[in-house]
Amino acid sequence: MTTILHSTPDNPIPGNPVAGFFDGVGNRKIRYAVFKTKAPFARGTIVLLQGRNESIEKYFETIDELTTAGFWVATFDWRGQAGSERLLRQPGRGHVDHFSDYERDLARFLEQIVLPDTRLPFSIVAHSMGALVVLSSAPMLASRIDRMVLLAPFVGLSGQAIGARGIAVMAAIMNRIGLGRLPIHADKASRIPFENNVLTADFPRYARNLALTGSFPHFRLGPPTARWLNEAFRTMRRVMRREHLTKITVPTIILAPMADGLIPHLAIEFLASNFRAGHLIPIDGARHELLHEADRYRAQAMAAIFAFLPGADGDDAETSPHKLKDV
Repeated sequence: MTTILHSTPDNPIPGNPVAGFFDGVGNRKIRYAVFKTKAPFARGTIVLLQGRNESIEKYFETIDELTTAGFWVATFDWRGQAGSERLLRQPGRGHVDHFSDYERDLARFLEQIVLPDTRLPFSIVAHSMGALVVLSSAPMLASRIDRMVLLAPFVGLSGQAIGARGIAVMAAIMNRIGLGRLPIHADKASRIPFENNVLTADFPRYARNLALTGSFPHFRLGPPTARWLNEAFRTMRRVMRREHLTKITVPTIILAPMADGLIPHLAIEFLASNFRAGHLIPIDGARHELLHEADRYRAQAMAAIFAFLPGADGDDAETSPHKLKDV
């Protein structure tokens, strides 16, 4: 485990997880970890899905809180980032050949790791790009997943110099003329000062996350390629259609940070208005990374998660069907 997962002094590995690799689409090696609850009884398993340019390690704090509350947590790094196999010779480029590869990797993770080796019921908590993958996959998840929590789902893009439409057009043109593996802008590689960041208002968590890539440089990912962007925008357009959203029957809450500088709130409102199984919960003042935000915002997100997920409301442990025998 110690050679697969990594810790820093202010970000210890929670518990004693099982970690390894499974074969994703095209036999790409996908790093995963399963964390058992610290409680004597399991309330189910949360499949925790990251955003772009994130890692299992970045969520150790949240994993510790979820396992303390009685949940197992199963998670993995998306292909092409963090500890999973990179897709290009230039490992710093954020790339994917097809967005459906993410969905198929998720399906394999559920089939090979989650379903046989963890505890019912199953829920998903997904952030940003991970939430977009879930939205795309959701019509096929009803028989496996009981509930879903989507945090700042990546259904639009704001805060960019040339605007989302301009980026989409540029990415499509580059992809069409064979330049899909190139990023549309240079990797400046400089760290954004805390005062200018759009991710979190919490300096200790911001510094902790920067220290991860400082300590483990192979985790670092630069700007996305034109192909990645083109695939992402195509997926956004598809999942935002009413005919797609009406096929999703898994009960869902959408947590929307109201000071998000990356995902436009109007896009999330449009998503919620056409998503019959979804309920929008705005969190005033919060920035994009809700699970890495200041306590006053993060606590609201965690409270919503615990209130919504099955088994999180203090069921009588003695009568719970998920009593653990092997923890």
